[in-house]
Amino acid sequence: MSYNPSIHHRRSIRLKGYNYAQDGLYFITICCQDMVCRFGKVVNNQMVLNDLGEIDYAEW
Repeated sequence: MSYNPSIHHRRSIRLKGYNYAQDGLYFITICCQDMVCRFGKVVNNQMVLNDLGEIDYAEW
């Protein structure tokens, strides 16, 4: 199905006038199929990273 503006009403969720190129903190939510914990697990309200989580943490 191709994009049809009369039925696909897309709008930006970005803040008007905000410069997203500037330094800042951003919260990223990642949802995985079947709620699989891909990056580690939470133990006592602390994130315990697995090997993939350690790699991602080092890259981000």
